[in-house]
Amino acid sequence: MHILFYVGIIIMAGLLLGHLASYLNLPHITGYLFAGVIIGPSALGLIPRIDVVQLSIISEIALGFIAYSIGCEFKFSNLKKTGKNVVIITLFQAAGAVLLVDLVLIYVFKQPVPFSIILGAIATATAPGPILLIVKQYKAKGPVVDTLLPLVALDDALGVVIFGICTTIAVTLSTAGAEMTMVKMVLVPFKEILFAFGIGLLCGMLVTKVIKRVQRDETMLCVIVAMILICVGLSHYYHVSPILSNMIFGATVCNMIPNLKNIRILHLIEYITPPIYVAFFTLAGAELDLAMLTEVGRIGIVYIIMRMIGKIAGSYIGGVVAKAPNTVRNYLGFTLIPQAGVAIGMAMAAESVLAPSYAQKVRSIILAATIVYELIGPILAKKALIKAGEVNCSELPNQDTEDHIELETSFNVN
Repeated sequence: MHILFYVGIIIMAGLLLGHLASYLNLPHITGYLFAGVIIGPSALGLIPRIDVVQLSIISEIALGFIAYSIGCEFKFSNLKKTGKNVVIITLFQAAGAVLLVDLVLIYVFKQPVPFSIILGAIATATAPGPILLIVKQYKAKGPVVDTLLPLVALDDALGVVIFGICTTIAVTLSTAGAEMTMVKMVLVPFKEILFAFGIGLLCGMLVTKVIKRVQRDETMLCVIVAMILICVGLSHYYHVSPILSNMIFGATVCNMIPNLKNIRILHLIEYITPPIYVAFFTLAGAELDLAMLTEVGRIGIVYIIMRMIGKIAGSYIGGVVAKAPNTVRNYLGFTLIPQAGVAIGMAMAAESVLAPSYAQKVRSIILAATIVYELIGPILAKKALIKAGEVNCSELPNQDTEDHIELETSFNVN
């Protein structure tokens, strides 16, 4: 079949299961993912595995739009209020995930140190796509969301640095006579961040000059879409994170052009992103290989659980240190569970660092964890935002409103 036939099947299946999920009081994204699993190679096989790979360009485009939208939340006027809190909580939630995974694997399960610290580094990564979709679907607003969106952007940059440092340590421990230098540990990952920052800043400045002189909505939309794609393409060419570069792009645009025009641009983009997002998450479900769940063993289960505890506990401790509102302390960590593309990319990169047997194990664990996190993460994020009181109750079925009243304390860690 022609590739566009499969694109149509993906979007229609995603829409159908997305609406079904809403009737079951589940986020739309959960329906999209299940739709992908059902029509993908792991179940009915309506989308063959080879064509799932060929459709990866949809994922690249969607991640560009997702990253740009999150970057547009980096308004300096808002960051003056939450900037310090965001940085502190970002550091603590990342440290919580890294340390808990590392310590438990090394000291409780006696796993090799290089293998353990690589898994710990990957544990920092958080998938921005599911988070953004949940926030948009339920029109969530409040301190948790104000902290969450910029935190996810910072988390991507921090994850690159931590992974670079841990990779260097793992290589040194695995290779006799290898020298651990500060240049390898810090400057190499910072080089990637600086390149991504430069690409995003350049794209943002170019767009800003054009947009300030444009009044027609159609022209503004074309310029933004074109530059998002250019930013993704340049990022891949220079081997840097397209998520990070597009976040910088979005942040540059939203801070350099008049606020009303920026709102118009975001509103225009929302007209074309729904089918892209539906296709992206349904395709993500089709890419999930359920057979991986049987291969992870107890170490995979430990990774999944310890990362979740580390994110939740780290966010809470960071919130206490930053003197953040109680809702941020109690519920933010539950919104940081999703993990996908960035983590898988790190797992692939780890193949050149670890011995082949351990590299394959890391890959299997991360792929299996992705299945679990992508399926339960959106549900936890939705419940956390409801209990934080940041979801517009008119967007919820009656049952969700009742859950908000009756189960108010189920996530409360005070």
